[in-house]
Amino acid sequence: MSTELNELNAEVVRCRRCLRLALWREEVAQTKRASFAHESYWGKPLPGFGDEGARVMVLGLAPAAHGGNRTGRIFTGDRSGDWLFRALHRAGYANQPTSVSADDGLALRDCYVCAAVRCAPPANRPTPQERDNCLPYLVGELEILRRVRVIVCLGSFAWDAALRVLPAVKPKPRFTHLAEARVGRFVLVGSYHPSQQNTFTGKLTEPMLDAVFTRARELSSAPT
Repeated sequence: MSTELNELNAEVVRCRRCLRLALWREEVAQTKRASFAHESYWGKPLPGFGDEGARVMVLGLAPAAHGGNRTGRIFTGDRSGDWLFRALHRAGYANQPTSVSADDGLALRDCYVCAAVRCAPPANRPTPQERDNCLPYLVGELEILRRVRVIVCLGSFAWDAALRVLPAVKPKPRFTHLAEARVGRFVLVGSYHPSQQNTFTGKLTEPMLDAVFTRARELSSAPT
């Protein structure tokens, strides 16, 4: 890992800008869920991870209380991550279709995964101020990951967060599934979030998620 990214990740892990989130994630790490009572929770903010030469960034909302907040890696160990990593594997971005722990051998190719908010929030709902406190970390990642061309935004929260750190576009691009917005050197691609609320109801299906990553590869591979 580059020195720049190491330093940024260390800053993320030390962060306590949002007291509400810091207290919540630490409380969850102490009380735990009964099914994970034997595990040691991470209980700190989560940096992104993946290929530093990635052309595609996947931007989520925030870590799950008993997912990334437990495992120490974003989307690892929760139902949303199960959907995401299966899709990344089918698209050729991941070497395996599952991710259950930070040391399970998962490796990403041409893809980097992170979240708009780096701490697990109560009810999975960060406040606008908490989002804004976290956005400098996304700015830092985009400055370091110089090959990123496509940002896949999982849900409207991630879409809005990405637009906040990029040059202003008017009218503001509207989020829908498979929406596209060209902003500077980036193309945003929208996707419904692979939350249980969407996957259990059929709002998001595996073919729909596959279409997102097929389009991301097309856009990231196109001549500049």
